[in-house]
Parts: sequence; structure tokens; C-alpha cells
Amino acid sequence: MEKNFKFGVFQNDKNIDLTIFQYGWEKCVPLHSYGPARRNHYLFHFIFSGKGYLSSNDSSGNTHLHRLEACQGFLICPNQVNTYYADENLPWEYAWVEFDGVKAMEFMEMAGLDYDNPVYRTKKREFASLIRDELMYIVDNPGQSPIYQIGHLYLLFDRLIQCSSSAKVNPAGKMKDFYVKEAISFVEQNYSRSITVEDIAAFCNLNRNYLGKLFREGTNQTLQHFLMHYRMNRAAELLKFSDMSVNEVGKMCGYPNQLHFSRAFKTIYGISPNHWREENGTLPKSGRRSKKSFSQDGHEGTP
Repeated sequence: MEKNFKFGVFQNDKNIDLTIFQYGWEKCVPLHSYGPARRNHYLFHFIFSGKGYLSSNDSSGNTHLHRLEACQGFLICPNQVNTYYADENLPWEYAWVEFDGVKAMEFMEMAGLDYDNPVYRTKKREFASLIRDELMYIVDNPGQSPIYQIGHLYLLFDRLIQCSSSAKVNPAGKMKDFYVKEAISFVEQNYSRSITVEDIAAFCNLNRNYLGKLFREGTNQTLQHFLMHYRMNRAAELLKFSDMSVNEVGKMCGYPNQLHFSRAFKTIYGISPNHWREENGTLPKSGRRSKKSFSQDGHEGTP
């Protein structure tokens, strides 16, 4: 029986600018549908053949139904209510990639896509093969390195921008972009210290509220959200690949108080650092140090 579905999950979350969460390809059966639902990240589909429909709400809360066909695509933004389904007589075949990151919103806007404009169209129909090739490189090579897959995500976005019928030129040297990059650079170099949003604003010589506004516009997230997620990504990396105690990992990521670190980690990952390490650690348990530490509930445990 011919396989009509491919699916993969990205295994690396260290990239801040762009990262992949999952990807796949499917030749749908008639009226195959998904939703209504919300996504936590950006999700882009590109249609290879057939037809289908996308129902999604706009920023004003109104719902729109879009009829889509081969050589078109559609974007679903984080927290956007959507439903999509295949045509009854000519169901679509498509591939998709779910992604996010500091640069995600900027690249989508450059391709002419956003919350209120979810439908992608190429300048010329023959450009569709260029987009299909880059998307299928990701789908067909799940065993390749994260660098390889992220590299092809960048190439895919370049294709989307260059081939889009509604591409937008991103003015170079905008001050907003400069301050966003400055803030990110400061976090990358100082996340291990007990820095705050106020410290980031002071480094950029801007009012905290004004920098926060620029950062939200440029990245679709708050500075506090970015700082916490950056620290927790680094913490997860240390828990996975090192034998440092939970207390040491917390200190390395800007949390001198282990209880505060454990609470922050659980907020992001849903479980305590100890439990996360048990499920994801790469070192054998016998090779880990057995220093005493305190778990989230304050009882003694092993890191």
C-alpha cells in the first residue's frame, strides 16, 4: 500500500533566531480536516496539487474562508483560530513546517504573510517547484543534523520571499531592528548573571517600556518571555549533556536560588529539572555526581 503521509519532529531547540518544531507531507483523502484549533507556533503549508479550504480569524476577530489550490500556501500564526480541510472531489496534497523564533515574524512579513493575510501566492506558477524542493528537503531528511535542517528552513524562507507576489521590502538599518539585536546580544552574553529587563533597557540606553514595545513589535514576544526562555533553553542543554547539579545549573543560568530556578523551569517545561534530566539526560546515571540538592518542594534529593 502506498504511503500517503510523512511526519517528523525536530530534535534541537538551541537556535534562537529560527527553530523547527515539526514538519510533514500528506496526500489527503476527501474532506480530511484539522481544527478548529490554535497553534503555539507558526505553521506554513504549501499545496502541491488539489484543492482545499482554510477558515481563520483575523486580528479583529472576524472569520474568513479561503479557497486554496495547487501552487498556493497558507500561514497559521500563533494563537490564531483556524480550520482547514481538503476538497471533496479534488483533495489536496501538501507539505508543512511548524517553526518559531526571533526572526520568524519578520521573515513571514517579508513574504507578505501575517495574521490578517494568511494566503501565499507565487509571482509565477513555475516558482512553485522551488518552494516545494526546499520544503521537501526538510521533510525527506529527518536524520540530517539540526544545522542542515535549519539551513534549509532559511533557504525555504528565501524562496518564499523571492517568489512571493506580495513580498515586502524590509528597510535596512531600521532603529527598531538595531535595538532588538542589541537586547538579544546582551541576553546572550549575560544570561548567567542576575540581569533584569531594566538592565537590558539600561544597556540599550532606552526607557524600559519603550524597549519592550520595540521588542514585541520585532519578535512577537516580550523581553521577559525571551529572557526566561533563553535561560531555560540553556538550562535544559546543561541538564542534558553535563553532570552539573541542578543547583549549579540554576546558578549558571542566572538563578542563584534553586527553588526559584526549579519553579521557572517547571513553568516552561512542565516538570522539575530533576524529572526532565531523568527523561532526557544523555549521561548514564552512574556517571552523575551525587551531591545533595533540594528539589522544588524543598526536600533533599540528588541532582
